Amino acid sequence: MAAGTNKSFLIRPGNIWPFLLITSLFFLWGLANNMTDTLLAAFKRIMSMSDFQTSWIQLAFYGAYFCLALPAAILIKKYTYKTGILVGLGLFILGSLLFYPASITMTYSHFLIALYVLAGGLSILETAANPYIVAMGPEETGTRRLNLAQSFNPIGSITGVLLSKVFILSQLNQSSAEERTAMNPEQLAAMQSEELAAVMGPYVGVALFLVLIWLAVKFTDMPKASDADTRLDLLPTFRRLLKRPHYVWAVVAQFFYVGAQIGVWSYSIRYVMQEIQLNEDEASSYYMAALILFMVSRFIFTALMKYISPRNLLLISAVAASICTLLVIYGSGYLGVYALTGISGCMSLMFPTIYGMGIRGLGDDTKIGGSGLIMAILGGALITSVQGYVSDVTQDISLAFYVPLVCFVVVALYAIVSGRLEPKSSRPGSEAEALPNDSFQKVG
Repeated sequence: MAAGTNKSFLIRPGNIWPFLLITSLFFLWGLANNMTDTLLAAFKRIMSMSDFQTSWIQLAFYGAYFCLALPAAILIKKYTYKTGILVGLGLFILGSLLFYPASITMTYSHFLIALYVLAGGLSILETAANPYIVAMGPEETGTRRLNLAQSFNPIGSITGVLLSKVFILSQLNQSSAEERTAMNPEQLAAMQSEELAAVMGPYVGVALFLVLIWLAVKFTDMPKASDADTRLDLLPTFRRLLKRPHYVWAVVAQFFYVGAQIGVWSYSIRYVMQEIQLNEDEASSYYMAALILFMVSRFIFTALMKYISPRNLLLISAVAASICTLLVIYGSGYLGVYALTGISGCMSLMFPTIYGMGIRGLGDDTKIGGSGLIMAILGGALITSVQGYVSDVTQDISLAFYVPLVCFVVVALYAIVSGRLEPKSSRPGSEAEALPNDSFQKVG
């Protein structure tokens, strides 16, 4: 098929149903991600923790992303994307079910273990699904196609916050840390048991739904993206990747971007509670508004990519996010809350755009290279912990937003330099990159 013909479609003909099925996974890990973000506010209330202590939730969650991404890439390179997706969904189900025994033992570390297993499954899913979507059509439209699939991720995020708001945050007892300390042990334990049971419920419910998705993937004929060479020569692959500056910069930018996103969302409820004196349940409504803006903006940015290059859109959004973050730091009351909401609109295109730009032109190294961009999600754990520490030290959650501000500056710098770093053969419109590097065949 000629390169010019390839440019006429966004999704390879015959891949519509697999595309829709894989896109549903973007919804599901968005749901899990943002249910987890609300747990920081929940555990701070339930167990009277500091911001730094609750940040261990994100450390367990995104630490698993870091640890499982490379094994996932090896798995899908040796076998198929479908294999990776089935394994990832299996761990997602197991981790969700582990919330049940954790709610019985009422031990914080047990919840962290459940989250680690769950997030390990998500790491495998993202490592498989992101390059799989890119490979379902011409490479020059890969970034736009990935943005389209990722547009369903915030719908899952909104659903996750809604589930948390209705089934978790609204069930929290409003007793303060001081009031809880004054309670007798039996009374406190009974109250915490009810609250932790509320935390457990949505996760177990999601696990039951995931079983249906696992079966749908298992019994659907999925396209197999097969490399010309399936040998696992990791060291030569790493050396080749490190010699590609556009890829290395993308990994760095992704690390800081995810750190900014998770930090902003993890402490949104805390910020709203501080600035306009609401409880967790009421403050989560503003968090949900931010996610709705995130979702709408992603569809808008995907449409704009037909007319404006992804790199320029990335720069514009990073600068706008930096300005909004400054308003969060120096503003107060509703001004700061509205600016905080606006950050989500700016962030909406960043992850898939950085990812799509980073893997462009990697050829047979795409699967291993893609795992590096997923491992960069570790930024969500480390940078969120730094933000929580700054909040505890300063006793002001507003000042902690200097941390994501620095991250957005890094993303803006990446957008500025990325055009000079990309090899000419991998730039949009190049005939050398008109066809994807993976060939497709149907497998059971």
